[in-house]
Amino acid sequence: RVPRAGPVNLAESPRRTGLCNDSSMSTTLVRGACPHDCPDTCALRITVLDGRAVKVQGDPDHPPTHGALCTKVSRYAERTYHAERVLTPLKRVGAKGIGSFLPVSWDEALRDIAGRLRAIAARDQQAIVPYSYAGTMGLVQGESMAARFFNKLGASRLDRTICSSAGGEALVATYGAKIGMHVENYARSKLILVRGSNSIAPKLHFWTFAQQAKRNGANLTCIDPRKTETADKCHQHIGLLPGTDGALALGIMHELIVNDWLDHDYIARHTEGWMKLRERALGWPPERASATCGIGADEVRSLARDYGTIRPAAIRLNYGMQRVRGGGNAARLVAILPCLVGAWRDAAGGMLLSSSGWFNAVRNDSGLQRPDLLGARRPRIINMSTIGDDLLRESDAQLPDKARFGPKIEALLVYNSNPVAVAPESPKVVQGFKREDLFTVVLEHFLTDTADHADYVLPATTQLEHLDVHLSYGHTYAMMNEAAIPPLGQARSNAQIFRDLARHMGFDEPCFADSDEALARCALNHNVDFAALRDRGWVKLTLPDAPFADGGFATPSRKCIIDSPQFGVPDHVPNYESAESSPELARSYPLAMISPPARNFLNSTFVNVKSLRDIEVKPVLEMHLNDALARGIVSGQRVRIFNQRGSTQCTRCS
Repeated sequence: RVPRAGPVNLAESPRRTGLCNDSSMSTTLVRGACPHDCPDTCALRITVLDGRAVKVQGDPDHPPTHGALCTKVSRYAERTYHAERVLTPLKRVGAKGIGSFLPVSWDEALRDIAGRLRAIAARDQQAIVPYSYAGTMGLVQGESMAARFFNKLGASRLDRTICSSAGGEALVATYGAKIGMHVENYARSKLILVRGSNSIAPKLHFWTFAQQAKRNGANLTCIDPRKTETADKCHQHIGLLPGTDGALALGIMHELIVNDWLDHDYIARHTEGWMKLRERALGWPPERASATCGIGADEVRSLARDYGTIRPAAIRLNYGMQRVRGGGNAARLVAILPCLVGAWRDAAGGMLLSSSGWFNAVRNDSGLQRPDLLGARRPRIINMSTIGDDLLRESDAQLPDKARFGPKIEALLVYNSNPVAVAPESPKVVQGFKREDLFTVVLEHFLTDTADHADYVLPATTQLEHLDVHLSYGHTYAMMNEAAIPPLGQARSNAQIFRDLARHMGFDEPCFADSDEALARCALNHNVDFAALRDRGWVKLTLPDAPFADGGFATPSRKCIIDSPQFGVPDHVPNYESAESSPELARSYPLAMISPPARNFLNSTFVNVKSLRDIEVKPVLEMHLNDALARGIVSGQRVRIFNQRGSTQCTRCS
């Protein structure tokens, strides 16, 4: 749902202001960084005119950004000055879910919240649960003062698994960390396989490098169940069935083996466990891979031939591929491919899924989050993906220890997330949030679906209003975000809100007095020159151009691990509910559904920016013409999409 205002006027309507030559008006340019969950982590330049942000642009000097922004972030000022911003603390006065609030003072809100939390903690600190994700990727406004607060409190810990855990664990198991090639080097590749990624939309800057390679003669192949805008711009689209990427990788390996397109020297010196996978791959001839993936056997052969014979060859993998059963196996199989053909020997060869592991050498998580505040306590872990079930659980103190869930959740503090809109099995999530005995506090910019269920909504600053430090999972630059304007209304940064809550809770450790700037300095260790970072807005990590040309992976042996001690040799694992794993259910529900993101929204963020909503217009269903004709469905018709879990409605587009 579009975030909306409550029964009070929360913000002044934005004034339309442009640059002018009036010498009485002051213009400044402020360096920033995009806070959103996107691998590009763009460097920003914010133009501030007489104290008001009037333009948000990409930094032309930052190599990955090179002056370009996506449509969403270029409208960030429109979001910051939106008339529906929550700019004062709000207290619920009606039923949960209807979004009825009255403004209260910060002191009243903080005093009441702290009192409620103290009473719950006196019974069991683990009955208090934080819920957050990537509403901002910043180290300061993400898990800094918030982590300190919950560690001191002894609250339940949150396992943040909703997006990328399978693929991340796959990289760690294979390479030792979430590491890969430099995004700029794709411009020099001669073959680029874009796997499970509509790169034109969420990875705009990778796509510009890929287009540069294309202009220089590179072959671009898109491997994706959906024929996306990216697929239209590639030389070839391989439309495999959802969840069959592992089978395709094994089919490619089969052809690499039988045609001897392998780099035997690289395999021998820089991999462990190849012979076991070799035996498995020989059981996947193109015909078997073709049948499993729903593509032609010749497509498997030609793709393997290109990958085995063209240099430099690069893969850009995205997280959509790993959000299925067997996704971790598939990601491991794809990550092994560059080692088999020696693609890592070239700076413009290899693979990138995430670069976040490169920043392990500069992060200071323990200093920033202070796990030592826990002492000897080891609170339970709540998986964010099961929050619907967990909010509906009762205390199970009578069960054996190994079967215990722990105390019933009595309080939930939500920041940087909108779980009612995005968490799995939303009917259960809504039911849980509607519990009258659940005390809920939400830090937000707008009255979202989750905020509608809160007892208190606390106004948080946007990226233009606070200081932060950012890393990236798509490039290798650390980033600085300066506050371009003062906080609007009574908004406070996330770190300040948890700092204030700590004070009202009586936490007197000196670390709870650290300012946002102190937290920013603490976030990075001595391997980053903080003064240089702040002066320029970004600094590049010192890394080899071709990081694995001679092996040197982050594993204990410094080799690519194929036969993992924890996971064994990867294999194709069919989807849940696919014809392979659940034929009866597949007969009842023969269509497979995937949910690509709207190009101009980021999950539920930006949906209330009118200029962006006007571009998207309304939710649509894309389906193959043959499937539509078989059901008598025509373009523009309203249709219901359903399975045994629930249903939704969309308009079918051609």
